[in-house]
Amino acid sequence: MDLEDTFRLLVSGYYGVEDMDEYPLKVYILKDIENYILDFIKQYPISHFHYLEEARKLESLPLKTKLQDSLLVLHSIKAPLELSLLIRQKLNQLDN
Repeated sequence: MDLEDTFRLLVSGYYGVEDMDEYPLKVYILKDIENYILDFIKQYPISHFHYLEEARKLESLPLKTKLQDSLLVLHSIKAPLELSLLIRQKLNQLDN
């Protein structure tokens, strides 16, 4: 996976968590993901890549895609298992 795709995965995962209204503590997790993304950008700058423009495009991805990406991101930041379980439940609901 190249740097651009990694950035897209992180941002898509952010939007997936943002869509989880069932989780009251999501604001804290979103801040953790945001910091993780900012650290990624600092550590691996991508020349001629428009971060904000790319992030805006990802907002319109299907909910299922964003939720699947969020599971990978949550694992990376060692987020509470409770949120991952809620996301899995929501994915199961989308499949039915």
